[in-house]
Amino acid sequence: MGENRRNTAIKQIGYGIKDGLPIAIGYLSVAFSFGILAVEGGLSVAQATMISAFNTTSAGQVAGLSIMLMHGSLIEMAVTQFVINLRYSLMAISLSQNVNRGVKPIYRLLFGAMITDEVFAVAVSKVYKVGRGYLLGLQSVAFLGWALGTLLGAIMGGILPESVNSALGLAIYGMFIAIVMPKVRVDRRVSIVCIIAVVISCVFTYVPVINKVSGGFAVIIAAVTASLFGAFFLPDKSMPREKSVIDRKLNQKGVA
Repeated sequence: MGENRRNTAIKQIGYGIKDGLPIAIGYLSVAFSFGILAVEGGLSVAQATMISAFNTTSAGQVAGLSIMLMHGSLIEMAVTQFVINLRYSLMAISLSQNVNRGVKPIYRLLFGAMITDEVFAVAVSKVYKVGRGYLLGLQSVAFLGWALGTLLGAIMGGILPESVNSALGLAIYGMFIAIVMPKVRVDRRVSIVCIIAVVISCVFTYVPVINKVSGGFAVIIAAVTASLFGAFFLPDKSMPREKSVIDRKLNQKGVA
């Protein structure tokens, strides 16, 4: 019995690693750019790598790095990270419904702390409840891809020519644009929200007196204001709410 259980756990870890490899490869390039930005900003290779090792959040890390380089306050950092990374709490709660009941709370907390958009999308798409081994393999390889990419970028940032560093440093911003643009092109509501955020950001950058507000608080105000405007004035009434994968599975089992 013990041997079979051990073999099953190893297989589950292998399945997780297999599903996580594409995520890790994608993380390598993005984290590479973050490593370059961090070192160019004055951080050491160890400091840049530790940021990725303890965070694993591209948007949060870029925003946090900007606040650090501008000598922002701890309050700015805390509020910015809370606003940007709040979605991970919701993802963790949702994913917990798709995890085997036998997974202990301590492991659930660990997996929740290591969750990312891509890891969540892969894990929640499974038609079966995932176990500890699968999540361990999936998240570990994704984490290694992110940390290794940052380390390589931080090291190469001090070796590559300045022109190459500048070009590669733009890649992470290109990733953010690539995430948003497909939705902007087909959804007018998202387009309006993005335009509002850009306008507010420009106001905090170019308008006298207002441009004295620190970059961290400017990001918070722009993001929250644009999001609230979209939520209250641009609701999606054209399409009914689609049930999630979890809802559909519960319906099939007669639970909901």
